[in-house]
Amino acid sequence: MNLLFLMTDQHRVDTLGCYGNPHVATPNLDRLAATGTRFDRFYTPTAICTPARASLLTGQAPFRHRLLANYERNVGYLEDLREDAFTFPGALAERDYQLGLVGKWHVGTQRNAASYGFDGPDLPGWHNPVDHPDYAAYLKERDLPPYRISDPIRGTTPNGNPGNLLAARLHQPVEATFEHYLATRAIEQLERYAADGRPFFLATHFFGPHLPYLLPDAYFDRYDPDLVDLPASIAETFEGKPPVQRNYSAHWTFDTIPIEVTRKLIAVYWGYVTLIDEQIGRILTRLDELGLADDTSVFFTADHGEFTGAHRLHDKGPAMYEDIYRIPGIIRIPGEAPQVRQEFVSLTDCTATILDLAGCDTSPAVDSRSLVPLVRGEHPQWPAELLAEFHGHHFPYPQRMIRDERYKLIVNPESVNELYDLDTDPHELTNRYEHPELLPVRRRLMRRLYDLLRERGDNFYHWMTPMFDIGDLDYDPSLSSFEPQGTT
Repeated sequence: MNLLFLMTDQHRVDTLGCYGNPHVATPNLDRLAATGTRFDRFYTPTAICTPARASLLTGQAPFRHRLLANYERNVGYLEDLREDAFTFPGALAERDYQLGLVGKWHVGTQRNAASYGFDGPDLPGWHNPVDHPDYAAYLKERDLPPYRISDPIRGTTPNGNPGNLLAARLHQPVEATFEHYLATRAIEQLERYAADGRPFFLATHFFGPHLPYLLPDAYFDRYDPDLVDLPASIAETFEGKPPVQRNYSAHWTFDTIPIEVTRKLIAVYWGYVTLIDEQIGRILTRLDELGLADDTSVFFTADHGEFTGAHRLHDKGPAMYEDIYRIPGIIRIPGEAPQVRQEFVSLTDCTATILDLAGCDTSPAVDSRSLVPLVRGEHPQWPAELLAEFHGHHFPYPQRMIRDERYKLIVNPESVNELYDLDTDPHELTNRYEHPELLPVRRRLMRRLYDLLRERGDNFYHWMTPMFDIGDLDYDPSLSSFEPQGTT
């Protein structure tokens, strides 16, 4: 079985037609969803690039593989996986797979994709490396103009300095964009693998739609800002929430940007999604032309989401909202019927799925579950909750999250905890952690999170023990294995 893995960066799930957006043109991903399995509750293990991508590589949760922050703004954490860490490409190589990765790496500083056996240009970093020699050669071979931008959009920081660049016009035709370049290199790799005849794993990791949104006019102006319904969570007041969220909003200059510019930014983000969808379409079309579709499983997902103004924020950060934790997830296995699944699944589960489809042992991917049974329409026993974690970006900020069918609990040891009722408050505007009517829910989720962290070996549970109030110490063994601090 061949494996084609398509991945975007910082991609909101609500920008795709197959996930309900009526305005954004994503015909290629919509078609993939219509012929495969679309997971409606697909989540990242952590909403930051390097830890999430390391979880995909290893099948381990971030607390276990220990790559906890992006190296550009490291806060004292490790910058590379341990040399003895299990990774799925090593297992695939033992089964004589051809291995390719075209696009964003961002899983360490000393070891690149080639260190793990992948073919392809070495493209490190968090944004399109437009000064890369292979990209320059691509432009020169085709007589295409170099990268140049104008009309930057940015706010003003609290100290009066210009804020981070959010978007700008790119003075290149679509054929010169970094996204078109990546798709072209992926197609070239696909053709080489097809000629060889051995099974292959080929990943294409786009750097977008991560900000800044740098697009040619045709995409920068593709969508009328009047089409944009602003996120309901723009009404965020941060009342009763961790103060870091308000500070982060100021860092991302939300209140210094006119609301019509926010609409424009969202419209430009939509244009970026359409540009990437078109490049994915080129890859999928070539897969069909080469006669490989019936022997190739196709994945599409992202490393995490993006705020684009939701909760008066941009980018991602120390706020575990659905906007950045819920991501697109589509898998098409040849011969399996199209469907939509509602189970809670994770980007980390892709690791065991890849291993399963390649005929490898899935057990080394210790925090990963194969999604193959779900894609085949089966109904195995499956966890009723989802766990996620965060360790910091710019500064250390540990968090853990558990969500079930209705509620989400977020534990912030250095600040106030959060509890959201996603049925009555889907935009997560009201922190109900201290609301007395939800005390039983809070206790149940706190116990359950504590137990799951202990079972996994995540020492964060030690930080949780002092949070249990006197009522939580009424231990019911039918509900939990909770032990108050000081017991053995």
